[in-house]
This record gives sequence, C-alpha cells and structure tokens, in this order.
Amino acid sequence: MKAIIPVAGVGSRLRPHTFSHPKVLLNVAGKPIIGHIMDKLIAAGIDEAIVIVGYLGYMVEEWLLKNYSIKFTFVNQPDRLGLAHAIWMCKLFVDQEEPLLIILGDTIFDVDLDPVLKSTESTLGVKEVEDPRRFGVAITENGKILKLVEKPDTPISNLAIVGLYFLLKAGPLFRSIDHLIEHSIMTKGEYQLTDALELMIERGETFTTFPVSGWYDCGKPDTLLSTNEILLEVINPIKEYPGCIINTPVFIAKNAQLENAVIGPNTTIGEGAIISNAIVRRSIIGNEARVSNIMLDQSIVGNNAVITGNPHEINIGDYSEIRVG
Repeated sequence: MKAIIPVAGVGSRLRPHTFSHPKVLLNVAGKPIIGHIMDKLIAAGIDEAIVIVGYLGYMVEEWLLKNYSIKFTFVNQPDRLGLAHAIWMCKLFVDQEEPLLIILGDTIFDVDLDPVLKSTESTLGVKEVEDPRRFGVAITENGKILKLVEKPDTPISNLAIVGLYFLLKAGPLFRSIDHLIEHSIMTKGEYQLTDALELMIERGETFTTFPVSGWYDCGKPDTLLSTNEILLEVINPIKEYPGCIINTPVFIAKNAQLENAVIGPNTTIGEGAIISNAIVRRSIIGNEARVSNIMLDQSIVGNNAVITGNPHEINIGDYSEIRVG
C-alpha cells in the first residue's frame, strides 16, 4: 500500500519557529509531527510513501530517511497552487489501478486505519465541527457522499473533511485533477482536492465516510500546545530526577539535563535541553535549549534557544536568546 503525504506548506502561523524548521518537524510529545503520522502509517501496513516537499524540504527528507526504512519518493512543489496540484505532481509515481491513501502531513490523527485500508469503496475521514466554513465539507445520505464543497460561505453541512482520503483506484482522481488544471478551475485561487473529489462523484464514483474522533491541529501555537497535552496522556512513566519535581504527564528526552526544576504537567523537553532553577509547565522546550531562573507556562521555546529571567509566557524561535533582569 502506498501513501501520499503533502508537507510543502510554509507554516506561517507558527513563526518564528518555522523560519528555521518546517512545520512537520516541530516537536510534539517527544517526536516531530511527521513522526506521529509515519508511525500510524507503518503500523497500518504502508510500505511506500510519496512525500511532497517544498519549504525547507531537505530537512524533511533527511529526517525521514534517517528514522524510517520504508521506500520514500520525494516530490518538490515549488509553486503553491493548492492541494490538488500537489497530488497531481505525484502522478508518475502512482499506479492508476491501485488503491491510494492520502494523508495531510501537518495534522495528527487518532484513528484505526486497518478497516479504512480494507474498504471496498473509496472513503473519506470526517468529523463534526462547529464552524464548517473553514473546511471542505461532505453532504451525505444513507452513508454515501452526495456532494463535497470546499469552505462553503453558507454552512450546508457540519461534516468536515479532515485530511484522510482512501481511494480504491487512483486513476479517477488524477483524471479529475487533469480536468481542473486543463480548464483552470480554481477555488479561492487554488486547485482544490475537494473539487477534484466532487468531480469524481459527478462522474459516478461512490464515496463513503468514516469517523475520525481524534483530529489534532498543529497549525498555531495554541493548538500545537493543546495537541502536545493530549498526546502526552499516553506517554509511559519517566525516570526519577533527584532534586526535581516531575508532574506527569510529561516527555523528557533521555539526554536532557534537569537541576532544581519543576517540570509539568503537559510538558515536552527536547534532546539535550538543560533546565535549571526553573518551573516549566504546559510547554514545549526544543532540542539543546537552555532554560534557567524562570517560570514558563503555555510556552514554546525553539531549538538552541536560551532563556533566563522571569517572564510568565514566552514564544521564541530557534537560536533565539532572551535575558530578563
């Protein structure tokens, strides 16, 4: 089974962190966002992935090749023309008669993929949302999708398409995207995957839906922290740190150093980080960061950043340094 994973986005809402790292490599509960996704895919039997890269894509390639042994094909998307365009760029690497899984690379899911990959019909992951205007939505009847609409101005359904797509055959999707591109059919200035799927339905393809209860957004600082909190709930107990108080749930990298610190709850401490004379809770501390003489809450500290002092909340990117007297 083959999966396409688009990860070409810039992640502008997570700046300054994404100035130096692609969004999918930001640490959540002890591993990059893309790591949580890959673990799910491999557990479900995916043995080949086509990864669509763009901004800082070389870093994504290096990390994936270092940490996973499945077959990877990397496709560069230099122009951000929409999700359908990104998928279309993978056409040469996909057997048109074989099934295909598409999973967005910037959102973490908690769903059993086994029944999805064994489905006898094409199926899309959906979740009920309060404001459907931010998403592509599905209109259904008797378990079948009647219509798909990308970010409707008027709410017509509260079933949001959450970024998991299983296609029984890849060919009809690529033919639909061909049609969009050949006729310059765009929505909100981009070639939308939702529009391509809707064209498939209009041409007679059958789609069902499957519920995705756990759908964790990592697109903004506040949602990144809330996702970190949720995922930490399943982290195994950690070792003891003399002179420190650990309030679980937390993730603390094995080679992190703690001295006279109170850590947690809901906190991730990255590789090689040094925390001394500090209280850190509900926060993410990057690799090789140094935090001392400070209390942090609801904060994100980038890799190699240094922070000392006494502010209550902080959000600084990689290699930053703050000193507060």
